[in-house]
Amino acid sequence: MIGAGIAIAVALGLSAVSLYRELTERDAGLQASIGGPFELVSAGGERVSDGRFRGRYMLVYFGYTFCPDVCPTELATMSQALDLLGEAARVVQPVFITVDPARDTVAVLAEYRPHFHPSFTMLTGSEGEIAAVAKAYRVYYARAGDADDENYLMDHTSFVYLMDENGRYVTHFGPDVGPEEMAKRIGEAL
Repeated sequence: MIGAGIAIAVALGLSAVSLYRELTERDAGLQASIGGPFELVSAGGERVSDGRFRGRYMLVYFGYTFCPDVCPTELATMSQALDLLGEAARVVQPVFITVDPARDTVAVLAEYRPHFHPSFTMLTGSEGEIAAVAKAYRVYYARAGDADDENYLMDHTSFVYLMDENGRYVTHFGPDVGPEEMAKRIGEAL
C-alpha cells in the first residue's frame, strides 16, 4: 500500500513538473519548431520559395490530388474559411503542398486548383524537396498499398498550419475544425 502511494505521488509530481515546463515555455513565448524555408514548383510551372509569402499569413496543407476524401474536404474547409474572412483574407495565402510528387505534376495541380479558393498556391517538387519541406513541418507521409499499384493511396498527416507573416508557426487545425472555427481563429491571429 505504501509503495502504491509513493508511485502515485511520484507520477503526480512528474505530471506537475511537465505541466509547469509547458506553461513556462508557452509564457516565455517560445515558438514551436514547425515550418521553414522551401523552394518548390507552382501549378504555373514557376519556382516559388516561402519568401514569396513574407508579409502575409500562410495557411499550409499537405495532401495529394488523388486523395478520395480527406484532402478535398480540408481544402474546401480552407476555402470556406477564407470566404468567411472576407476582406481580411487578402493577407492570408493558402498553400497546398503535395506529398505525392510522382503523380502531382504541374499539369495535374493546374487542373486541380480551380476546384478551390482562387487564391490557392499549389506546389510540387522533387521527392527530395517534398521530403525536406514535410520534415520541416513535421508532416508524416508514406505510400500505402502495393508498390506496383498505380491507384495507390497516401497516408499522411492532415493538419492545416497557420504561419505568421514572417513564416513562423502560429497554430494548426485538425480535420475536426470546421470553416467557421477556422475563420474565427485565423481572424484572431491577424
